[in-house]
Amino acid sequence: MEKNTGKTEGISRARFMGAAAAMGVGAAAGLPAPAATAAAARTASTAGTAGTAGTRRGLTHRGVVYTVGAGETPGTAWSERRMRRDIRLIGRELHADSVEVTGDGVERLNATASEVAERGLHVWLQPTLGDVPEGDILDHLAETGRHGERLRKQGAEVTLAVGCEFWLFVPGIVPGADVLERIDNLQKGNVDFAKMQQRLARFTAKAATVGRSVFRGRLSYAAAQDESFEPVDWNLFDIVGIDYYSYFPRREDYVRELRGYLRWGKPLAITEFGTCTFVGAPEQGGMGWSIVDHEKTPPEIKGNVVRSERVQAAYLTDLLDVFESMNLHAAMAFEFVTADSPHRPDHPRYDLDMASYAIVKPIKDRPDDPESDWHWEPKEAYRAVARHYGRAARR
Repeated sequence: MEKNTGKTEGISRARFMGAAAAMGVGAAAGLPAPAATAAAARTASTAGTAGTAGTRRGLTHRGVVYTVGAGETPGTAWSERRMRRDIRLIGRELHADSVEVTGDGVERLNATASEVAERGLHVWLQPTLGDVPEGDILDHLAETGRHGERLRKQGAEVTLAVGCEFWLFVPGIVPGADVLERIDNLQKGNVDFAKMQQRLARFTAKAATVGRSVFRGRLSYAAAQDESFEPVDWNLFDIVGIDYYSYFPRREDYVRELRGYLRWGKPLAITEFGTCTFVGAPEQGGMGWSIVDHEKTPPEIKGNVVRSERVQAAYLTDLLDVFESMNLHAAMAFEFVTADSPHRPDHPRYDLDMASYAIVKPIKDRPDDPESDWHWEPKEAYRAVARHYGRAARR
């Protein structure tokens, strides 16, 4: 899913990502598969790799998701100074050639996109304003898209994604005043799925129209990987974008699943992929964040969870190997940093970084002070992705 908007009615994206996959909403609701699904199954048995650039091998773009939300506390408020340092290191140390700039706030999005372009990196610009009226979301998209077009005209390589899993973020598609209520209604089956998909298709088409009206480069969208739940008309876009959180014991099973998205004959971008930082996290897919009990103050880890940076690193590199082997268009590791999930090596019960998908760990100067300054340190995943991206860049 997408995206982390920093703060959405008290819950960050890092806490509700993967909700559809966890609920099994498509299968549970008995939704019919899209008409193209049977064709996709046939294609999967015969399709080769996804190369779209002649003899090119491997990913075209190797990147990371960088979220620009407002922050949940004063201590984690967005900082332009911190952002500039992060983007510099993403290019120099992580060896990424692409940054997915996502979240909300036109000024934050535009400033970060400009910095990415200034560093000579590919800008994947993806606004994700949510829980406000449709018109505000579309205006937010238009303002961000105009800036992306200015950067593109200045010579930067820019892709505009018009949003992320609209069923979750946009009011009126799924009943509920905010993200939490929508998830609750989906879990309880309080949704007319046929009407939901009609509303979703209508808004997706509106967003694509707005995107085309302000941006002349390539257009995309970040969809849930369950196509029976969110059947996107990819004819509206130039690049297929999927938030991908599957887990399989064998790599060939990832290939088999991903080939289904190639039936549109368009480049495939993995707009999010990743896992949390504990033993068993990959098997939980997009629901790794759920090991935190947010009903307690301060929030704490539930059960006897074992921290493992090695598990996170191995999953990321395994998936990158799969994406490279298929010559996909792009892969964006989710995510660079989750400031509101600090690492507590002294108190594992409060080590919220275990429930984070980030590849660096935030450490507060004063762990119990919400206004404390903080810094980040690399996880094993950061080093593993840097090695992978560095090797690929030298090929």
